[in-house]
Amino acid sequence: MPEIMFNGPSGRIEGRYHHNENPESKIVLILHPHPKFGGTMNNPITHNAYYTFVKNGFSVLRFNFRGVGKSQGEYDAGIGELSDAASALDWIQSLNRDSTGCWVVGFSFGAWISMQLLMRRPEIESFISIAPPANLYDFSFLAPCPSSGLIVNGNDDLVAPKADIQKLVDRLQNQKGIQIHHSLIDNANHFFDNNIEELNEVISNYIYTSLKENSK
Repeated sequence: MPEIMFNGPSGRIEGRYHHNENPESKIVLILHPHPKFGGTMNNPITHNAYYTFVKNGFSVLRFNFRGVGKSQGEYDAGIGELSDAASALDWIQSLNRDSTGCWVVGFSFGAWISMQLLMRRPEIESFISIAPPANLYDFSFLAPCPSSGLIVNGNDDLVAPKADIQKLVDRLQNQKGIQIHHSLIDNANHFFDNNIEELNEVISNYIYTSLKENSK
């Protein structure tokens, strides 16, 4: 898990990168929660998702948004952070030119950024959105959502209530041409404090199922 630095739109960006030696392995970008509320690439959910994808044969990048850790720049209310994510995707793609697919994963604020990135980068074939704060941010830009994916949240989430996420899920599931899977984890709060292993299992199962379907 080497520490890496790469150039972003606001200066150097700090990250952690795992390279799969198979040149055709898929790549995935993992985005952390809100920088102003302690969110970093070392958040337990971001950290665990990283290793779940490593175990499933991906080349994986997680990084700190501008102003977090050793990443240069200042918080930019999502605008600059989206640019950071685009630069991160450029960086991992430059090292994996023969990759057979690209995914994006985000938790909370990172989920909002990841879905915006999804709309701008047609090469992203799948997504995992963990506890997307549909009550705090406007997700109406997903019209239509260009790729299939998984939305997973906790039944006891008070930060991003399940009712708001359910409305987002229902709207996306009504769109044609994609499949939106939804997993609701019982007794889990926004940070999945006592449910990390269950969350990891949900993510791993979705990866397995998705890869198996795409290989047919």
